[in-house]
Amino acid sequence: MREEEKNTSRGFKRYFKKRWVFPAVYIASAALILTGVLWYQNSSTDNAIDSDKFSLNGTDVPGQNAKDQAIEVARAMENVKLPLTAKDSSSVVIQKKFYEDNAKAEDQEAALVVYQNQYHPNTGIDITVKDGEAFDVIASLSGTVTRVEEDALLGNVIEIRHSDDIVVQYSSIKGMKVEVGDEIEQGQAIATAGQSLFNEEAGTHIHFEIRKNGVPVNPEKFLNKPVSELQESTITEEPAADEEQTTGDNGVSEEEELMNEEGQEETKKDPAADKDSSNATEGQEESTETPADSDKQTEEKPAEDKKESTDSEKPADEKDADKKQEKESTNKTNQDA
Repeated sequence: MREEEKNTSRGFKRYFKKRWVFPAVYIASAALILTGVLWYQNSSTDNAIDSDKFSLNGTDVPGQNAKDQAIEVARAMENVKLPLTAKDSSSVVIQKKFYEDNAKAEDQEAALVVYQNQYHPNTGIDITVKDGEAFDVIASLSGTVTRVEEDALLGNVIEIRHSDDIVVQYSSIKGMKVEVGDEIEQGQAIATAGQSLFNEEAGTHIHFEIRKNGVPVNPEKFLNKPVSELQESTITEEPAADEEQTTGDNGVSEEEELMNEEGQEETKKDPAADKDSSNATEGQEESTETPADSDKQTEEKPAEDKKESTDSEKPADEKDADKKQEKESTNKTNQDA
């Protein structure tokens, strides 16, 4: 038995002395470990949660929160464009421009819209084409439709909100192709140019308006420029109509104010006119006093009439005696002389 044990131990020693034994043992153990790991992973997937039971629109999905930010960044990279296709842009005509407070008087007059004999400053630009025909209206910027309204005065209105502070308005249109809540891409057709009662002079056109924080801005200043420049610009809000009335002279126009000022200056320069007016007033006072004098004269006249009537009532003898006395008195005075 001992000899057999010695022979087996010698056999193992001889076996491990070979060079390929230990590498083979390492490779076999590595294979066993790898198969065990793979088996564990496969068994864990069987107990995994079924993803079909949950919506992929959840806020916990990686990258889901960044979608809205990505959309905002993409919109900020857009350039403001005219609401016309490239074909119609070659024949575009600005029929009426934006009314600027600091513009020249001629430009301001040209930017006024006449409606029912009243002048209204244009809060956008009115665009038409040379041939005067209808053309497709496209979205100047991408955004969300917030207003679709049929308006006979303005010729229908579509508003698209580009961001929280920028809204683009399209009016004087027909054949509207969008609804409230639609997501619109830049360059997408939204309507066709039409007409409006507010600016009948323009004919077939589109009224294009950009508002920042509710204040109209001049679209021509930002054409072919990134929206970020519009967002960074500072817009001064115009005073309200109530404030203008309180600061003004209760509806008195500038021309009337000038006329009043000129009249005051003329009265200061011409004191003679004031004297004439004072003399005229004095004459009026004298005319008011004359009736009293006339009354006195009328009172004196009846007294004289009474004397004459008493003389006429005397008899003829008394009259002759009176005449004789008068003659004698006259003769005495002549003699004394």
